[in-house]
This record gives sequence, structure tokens and C-alpha cells, in this order.
Amino acid sequence: MTALVNPGHDFNVGAKLKNIRKGLAIVASDIGQGFFEITHNSFALLGLAVVSAVIVLTARPDLRDAGEFQLMTWLQERQEEAIGFTEPAFVEPTAVERATASNPKDLPSTQAAVAYWLSKKYSVAPEPLSVLVAQAFEIGQKAKLDPTLILAIMAIESGFNPFAQSPVGAQGLMQVMTQVHHDKYDNFGGKLAAFDPVTNLRVGVKVLQECISRAGSIEGGLKYYVGAANLVDDGGYAGKVMAEHARLLAVVGGKRPPTLRFFTSPAPPRPIPVSLPAQASPVEPADKSTGNVALLDQS
Repeated sequence: MTALVNPGHDFNVGAKLKNIRKGLAIVASDIGQGFFEITHNSFALLGLAVVSAVIVLTARPDLRDAGEFQLMTWLQERQEEAIGFTEPAFVEPTAVERATASNPKDLPSTQAAVAYWLSKKYSVAPEPLSVLVAQAFEIGQKAKLDPTLILAIMAIESGFNPFAQSPVGAQGLMQVMTQVHHDKYDNFGGKLAAFDPVTNLRVGVKVLQECISRAGSIEGGLKYYVGAANLVDDGGYAGKVMAEHARLLAVVGGKRPPTLRFFTSPAPPRPIPVSLPAQASPVEPADKSTGNVALLDQS
């Protein structure tokens, strides 16, 4: 049987296939060209963004620090998601960072003079004394108390020994009765803060303010402070403090401190809470310590 072949039909099919291949080639070419242009422009924009970011971060260190913090936070969160926990970042402070000390030469001249004078008199290193002197001047200004009065109380109470403790439980530089004034240490972490020099100073000043306010005078406040509010005699405590105060004022004024004692010092009194009625109490032997803080009523 003879095959029926249609040459015209084959020609039309071939032409259509050729047109289809040509169209696909054009589409592919257009897609490739568009991708190249988009990629090229994107790289240009990315490069411009990087350059702009570098300029901004160089001019604004605070933004750089914030960005680094955000990046570290994100990386830490990713790590937590991956392993379930992260080790806490802890850097052991150096001994210098833990020490309560500073260079006296960094203080104003009057404060430096006080620090060196106290250092020589009480055989205490001037570096820790520098911190106490600076704190006394700063806190004294806020509390409206003469800073040399605060330092004089520290000198008489503890001789600048931050770990001093009296037989009745007065502790630290200013010999605060920690058990009585424990609430004043709450904002500093608790009663053990009594042995931190700066904390004890701050709490002691607060107690001193209350004593002076209750008594109406500095000398009367000192009598409350030492626990002799219900006694006729404070054992010479106020005299000792005021004499040391006068010496420190002379140092601040650039003068030679007086050496004459203003008051004699009979046997110190036994401290009694000021909230209790006065009682006839025998005085203790003269070798007892006078470093007892007033037992103020906390109610």
C-alpha cells in the first residue's frame, strides 16, 4: 500500500517547533539579562549600604556598642536554642577593683591634707583613708553635716578600723549597733554590710542625723550617739569628738592642729536605750571602750 505523505503538513510542524525554540531562547535570554541587572544593582546597593553603615558606626560609637550587644544577645539565644543552656559570663574582679582605696593625690588639696594627717596620726594607709575622706565630704554636704565631724566620730569610735566591734555589739567604722539599726542596712544587702567601710559610714551618718535631730544640738546628739542620753555625764565622749573635730578643721584651714584636750575623760557610761526611763546605773571601769552607738527607738 502506498503511504500518503503530506509534505506541506510536515513543513508547518517544523516551522512551529522552530518558532517555539526561538521564543524560549528569547525568554531565557531576557530572564538572564534581568537577573544580571538585578544582581548587579543589588551588589551596588549592598556596597553603598555597607559603606554608609561603616561611616555611621565610626561617628557614633554608642550605636556600634548597641549593635554589638544586640548581636551578642542574638547569638546567645541561638546557642540556647541549640544546646539548651549557656554558661554565665563571669569575670573575676581584680584585687584593685575589690579594694576600697584611691590615690590621695586625686583628691582636692584640703581633702588630701586631711587624709595624710589622719593617716599619720592613726597609722592607717592614706589610700583607703582617701576614699573615706571623699565619702565624708560628699555625704556631709548632702546630710548638711560638717564632714570633719563625721571623720572625727570615726576616729574616736574605731580609729578607722572597719572591722572593729565593741563588747555590746557596735560594729564597723562608726560603731553602729547593727542589731538595732538592721533596717538601715536593707538597701545595702543586709547586716553584713556593716563591715563595708563606705556602707558603715553612710548608715552611721543616718544614725547621727537622727541623734542630732532628737537632741537639738551637735553635743546633745553625740550624747545620744554614744548611748548616754539618759545619763548626766557622757564620759567625755562629746569632748573627745569635738576636740578631734577642731583639729581636723585646722587641717582643712591649713593651720597647725591644736594639741590641747578640751575636756577631761572620766569613766565612760553604760549605754542604755533612750526609749527606756533613766535608771541609776553604776559606771563601768575606765578601761571599757567608748565606741557605742546610741540605741535609738526604731518604732
